[in-house]
Amino acid sequence: MYAVIKTGGKQYKVAAGDYLKVEKLDGEVGSKLVIDKILMLADGDDVTIGSPLVAGAKVNATVLSHGKGDKVMIFKFHRRKHYRKTQGHRQSYTEIKIDDINGKGASTTAKPAAAKKSAEAKPAAAKKTAAVKKPAAAKSAVAKKPAAAKKPAAAK
Repeated sequence: MYAVIKTGGKQYKVAAGDYLKVEKLDGEVGSKLVIDKILMLADGDDVTIGSPLVAGAKVNATVLSHGKGDKVMIFKFHRRKHYRKTQGHRQSYTEIKIDDINGKGASTTAKPAAAKKSAEAKPAAAKKTAAVKKPAAAKSAVAKKPAAAKKPAAAK
């Protein structure tokens, strides 16, 4: 089972047990947090896509640490004007561990049994719709026109 979550203006594909570095989040180290901006849930063949969010779905996570990323150097330069400026930036991040994914208010342990039943029903319905489709009619070949006869060039 995996989910696509949105946090810090970015989207992440997560599964239970994953470690993830996301934009800085409030919360003490060791505290639990709930992410409720779930864009998509997938459990085997059962995929739920939100519009824009999946209602009732939540991802539980634990804050492991806070830190700063690698330094990014910003260098501004104007040629022939003796203009050079250097600046550095380190983005703050929070490292989290995904504990579990709850789809539509149910726990992950209760979800697989319901997913198997719905997965078995869907292929049977798909086969019926496939049998209803009719093959496309073959396109008739276009008859080629004979080339025009060439006329001799006028004498000078």
